[in-house]
Amino acid sequence: MQKLNKQIFIAIIALVLLPMGAMAQTLTSSINTYSPYSMYGLGELATPGNVAMRSMGGVGVAMWSGGMVNILNPAGYGATPRQSFLFNFGIEGAHYQNSQQKYTSGANGKSKTAYNSINIHDIAFQMPIAKGLGFGFSLTPYSNVGYTMYRDDVSPEIAGNLGRVRYQYYGEGDVTEVKAGFGWAPSKRFSIGAAMLYYWGNIERNYKSVPMDVVTGSGEFSTTTGVDTYDVSRIKAQFGLMVNPIYTSQRILTLGATYDIGGSLKPKMVKSVYVDNVLTSVVRDEKDNALPLKLPMQVAAGIFYQDSRFRAGVDYVYQSWGSDNTDYLESYGRGVNVGYADVNTVKAGFEIIPKYSDVRKYFNRVAYRVGARYGGYYHTFAGSPVRQLALTAGVGLPIKLFGRSSIDVGFEYGVRKAENDFVMINNAKVGTVKQEHFKLSIGMTMFGEDKWFYRFKFN
Repeated sequence: MQKLNKQIFIAIIALVLLPMGAMAQTLTSSINTYSPYSMYGLGELATPGNVAMRSMGGVGVAMWSGGMVNILNPAGYGATPRQSFLFNFGIEGAHYQNSQQKYTSGANGKSKTAYNSINIHDIAFQMPIAKGLGFGFSLTPYSNVGYTMYRDDVSPEIAGNLGRVRYQYYGEGDVTEVKAGFGWAPSKRFSIGAAMLYYWGNIERNYKSVPMDVVTGSGEFSTTTGVDTYDVSRIKAQFGLMVNPIYTSQRILTLGATYDIGGSLKPKMVKSVYVDNVLTSVVRDEKDNALPLKLPMQVAAGIFYQDSRFRAGVDYVYQSWGSDNTDYLESYGRGVNVGYADVNTVKAGFEIIPKYSDVRKYFNRVAYRVGARYGGYYHTFAGSPVRQLALTAGVGLPIKLFGRSSIDVGFEYGVRKAENDFVMINNAKVGTVKQEHFKLSIGMTMFGEDKWFYRFKFN
């Protein structure tokens, strides 16, 4: 009884920390990513899934598990054991490196930047409601915005009348996904699920022109700043399915699929322009709810095999960004046309546990994970599509003997690059950005082996 009270106390603490996790994501949104690709749309899309899933390339649409929260497919909630409460928590740190080939009149060069970030990635839990019926909740990042860059204008018409002018571009923000749903497994061979997805967040993009070296006149020249703020609040739904053609005490083979409803995003948008001299003056402040960006319809399908030593899976994900945003172009800077493209992504990974029941050698009970994913990006730049590849690895360190609770550590190396090395802007050759990232994730999977909700009897 004392053990049960302790577990309930830990669960209550976890639930109390959920809004704190959401607040932490908002307060530290400026360091969630560092990517020029996040200048457009909703920014850089986050990779969904807990640390164990992301260590295997991000697979999980068909992961049937009674000891791990399934963030990707609500049908997985139906696999929650009747006396279990599954909890998952993860943080992620990243190192970003961006490089761009520069084409000048005299010589070629390359500019490079780097940045580090760390933040909460996921908080999730699953719990049983009745036999075969489970409830799941998760709080995860959907997209992140974080960039800063500048360009100095030394063209003759500007330099001759004013001097050097610097144009600065910087932005920050994020969109968070809150997911709550139910999964029902009428038998061990079949499960269906449905979830409500709520997206909320704030994105701010700034554009500033700063006179640097004034060469004419004796007066003061003001800095002009434009600020675009987007407030996102949108609800949509997800449906999931899992089928087990093989389900025995030795092995399980699962087929899974999900369908996400798309729709208009309609964020509240405020555009402001400020002029900085002695005092800050607002010269324009307008609201606009007509941003035409739409969230995509998403279809995912996967296959997953598991036994006592080996687990492996493959997922395919399709997102209709291009089909749903055919007529929407974003043109910033000096005329770069940024369009939207449908995204196809393939994920694959596996896990090996040398000897799950080895009581002598701890590292024989450790789960070793490897994976990869490859696909497109949801933006095109001057017609050039963007490809991205990630290689992943990780370990699951068991906390208890014969238990499912673990500390999960994952590593990811990724690269994102446009197919064309450069684009033409106003008859000038401009190099596209190659982005590399190194991510380290640490998570906890808890309570998978514990027995909750028992009704004790005493003689």
